[in-house]
Amino acid sequence: MNAPAEHAGGGTAAEAVHDITAGMLRDWPLPMPGAHADKEVRGHVLIVAGSREMPGALLLAATAALRAGAGKLTIATAASVTAALGVALPEARVIGLEETPEGGLRARTPTDSADAADAASVMPALQQACERASAILIGPGMQDKQACAALVAALLPCCGKAPVILDAGAMCVAGGDDCMRFDTPVLLTPHAGELAGLTGEDKQHIAADPQAAARAAAQRLNAVVALKGSTTIITAPDGGTWSHTGGNTGLAISGSGDVLAGLIAGLAARGATLEQAAAWGVALHAMAGEQLSLRHGPLGYLAREISTEVPALLRALSAH
Repeated sequence: MNAPAEHAGGGTAAEAVHDITAGMLRDWPLPMPGAHADKEVRGHVLIVAGSREMPGALLLAATAALRAGAGKLTIATAASVTAALGVALPEARVIGLEETPEGGLRARTPTDSADAADAASVMPALQQACERASAILIGPGMQDKQACAALVAALLPCCGKAPVILDAGAMCVAGGDDCMRFDTPVLLTPHAGELAGLTGEDKQHIAADPQAAARAAAQRLNAVVALKGSTTIITAPDGGTWSHTGGNTGLAISGSGDVLAGLIAGLAARGATLEQAAAWGVALHAMAGEQLSLRHGPLGYLAREISTEVPALLRALSAH
């Protein structure tokens, strides 16, 4: 694990909670491709997400990943919506996955046994996409909790050293009696209610002390936890902690979390650590909301508009 806390004010990771500000981000710059770098250098994002009822969640996340600067995009989603998403995302390679009756996604090929959940059962195109990816996002818009858990369990062994972000339904593998302690840290993106569901803790108790809740979950699961809220807490397994307060109520809209997950995945594909990608992603998401509120008012702008603000914000934050 890198020690990004040194960029955020010095000292060891567990000594303090580091406030995420524009100045702090400028002192913790993102990896930047050279002037002659091609799309491979900018990183390849794989997003496994969506469903026949919620294909838009994948569209939002994928667009945000590209707006964050990733160079290549592969999406894997329900076979029934691949044609529409392929047209909506002409930048992407699209892989169609078999669907469960409840609308979930299956990583296996149709000839595999229904309960297969290991790397050998993953369809070759999806396994190859995992192996080639610079960062992998799983979860936005997925349905069928049992299918989600089986999909994540099957995909994680295929991911190698690529950073993995588990969002929305994909976080289910971290909860329950058979919760997973990750061999290699992944990033989880719960709000207080989702973390309560994963840990069995009371939601109000988590909201009252989000730092303690995030740190406990990060250590128990061996994961980077971005506990979302009016103040977002990001905690690494080693205790390194960052805090961000900002944004506005307009960001509390359907699809906003999918955009945030996509931003983080795009930044991770560029070479940022999970902690750095989360810190920058949370800040960019909030700043984009602030920019939109200036033009449209505090309410009424759409989640699909958030990522359009990001390239200009990245340029502004990169300037000293």
